[in-house]
Amino acid sequence: MPPPSDAAIPRINPTPNGAFCSPSQRRFVLVAAILASALGFIDGSILAIAMPAIRVDLGASLAQAQWISNAYALTLSALILAGGAAGDRFGLRRAFVAGIALFVVSSLACAMAPGPGVLIAFRAIQGIGAAIMVPGSLAIIAKAYPKSERGRAIGIWAAASALTTALGPVLGGLVLSAFGDGVWRAIFAVNLPLGLVSIYLLLARTPADAPADKRRLDLGGAAIATAAFGALAYGLTAMNAEGGGRMAGPSIVAGALLLIVFIVFERRQPQPMIDLGLFRIRAFAGANLATFFLYFALSANLFYLPMLLIAGWGLSTAEVGFIFLPLSASIALLSGPVGKWSDRIGSRFPIAGGSMIVAVAFAGLAALSHAGVHRFWSGTFPLMAVMGLGMALVVSPLSTAVMTAVDDKDTGAASGINNAVSRIGGLIAVAAMGSLAAWIYATSLRASGVSGVPGFGEPAPAGLAAGLDAARVAAGDTAFSGVAIVTALLCVLSSLTAWATVPGQSLPWGRGRESRES
Repeated sequence: MPPPSDAAIPRINPTPNGAFCSPSQRRFVLVAAILASALGFIDGSILAIAMPAIRVDLGASLAQAQWISNAYALTLSALILAGGAAGDRFGLRRAFVAGIALFVVSSLACAMAPGPGVLIAFRAIQGIGAAIMVPGSLAIIAKAYPKSERGRAIGIWAAASALTTALGPVLGGLVLSAFGDGVWRAIFAVNLPLGLVSIYLLLARTPADAPADKRRLDLGGAAIATAAFGALAYGLTAMNAEGGGRMAGPSIVAGALLLIVFIVFERRQPQPMIDLGLFRIRAFAGANLATFFLYFALSANLFYLPMLLIAGWGLSTAEVGFIFLPLSASIALLSGPVGKWSDRIGSRFPIAGGSMIVAVAFAGLAALSHAGVHRFWSGTFPLMAVMGLGMALVVSPLSTAVMTAVDDKDTGAASGINNAVSRIGGLIAVAAMGSLAAWIYATSLRASGVSGVPGFGEPAPAGLAAGLDAARVAAGDTAFSGVAIVTALLCVLSSLTAWATVPGQSLPWGRGRESRES
């Protein structure tokens, strides 16, 4: 999944002159930041392609597959605001290096995991490293470059990030197809050389920066948020047919109660992790709600569609890797022009229109899910290109809407919150939609009178009878169709939310521009 635009990534306040290192050292900072960003982007975009191979190699159930993704998303989304503040508290270089090192060490542990339980545990630790590393990559650029050069440097960083996000699944799919299921471990092991080069450039070629802020970190709020979202994700995952579901209700209730505790705790903190007062701003709250709906839908489809294509339709990982290409390419090529367009007319129409285009793409996936492998290049792939176009219309204006809804002094906090919201949307999506897919899949098989076949998204074993395999494929198609329909409706909700709350012209050809709401 592509990240929100660079404006939506938490940023540490730069020094007044915007630089802590000499001009000759800045290029090392930029290269280190690009390599560190590549670590997270490559892992995130390839994992969905590799998941069927991981399930076969480790014998992971659907619930375990969900947690291989969600353990990382949970700690990253809950801790990313605290991780960004760590750069202020301890110095950007020190915190950034610590985040990269933790990410790399846990990546190596993931590569050597003997079973799904160990992989899940180290994915959670990997998310902690990413929570420090992800905000640090852009923040250290902002602190190293003066304002007159910062835009160009960030543009190079963003372009490189888009390139790694686009090419990662394609190259990963080719490698998985060429070398077999066991090579998924190389996805994590490749982080070692990238991380070591990045750490070397930071420690040997970059001076240490002075801490900018001595305020204490809101570790209590981070712990409560982790527990709350963890309980919600566990409950939603436990609802699927493989998990029995007995703990689903209590876990969801516990998560909801912990969210209330988190809100009360944050309101009483002198220096909270999240400034809840920002949600009183209608445009800010609306943009974040639209973000949640849209990234929920995007994450669910990008996680479960490869399962359908590889395990259900029997496509190779090399072919499936290409479905991510239109998304990343569209965002990389169109975000700049769309950003300029939204500056003229406001963010309302691009966000609402783009979300509706994504809804059309997901509805098309639902309709084509029974078409089978022969419609991949003529149906599924073009719909992914449509989805990429819609997301390209949304990403930059959505970030602009978030940033312009608040005062200048709050832009860092606003961008951090929006980044966390997008990742929380993905966390809940993988948990909830997996349970929905598993339930539809099991119901479809029972209606066909079929039993003894692999679970949803699990490749068929050799020698499975043709009739059983046909029932398995049909049930998988129906299950994904249900996911795609729900996510299409959520994209419609995202569009309507943006239309009702985000300032801007209602139509791009209208006259004038509505005043910004505060």
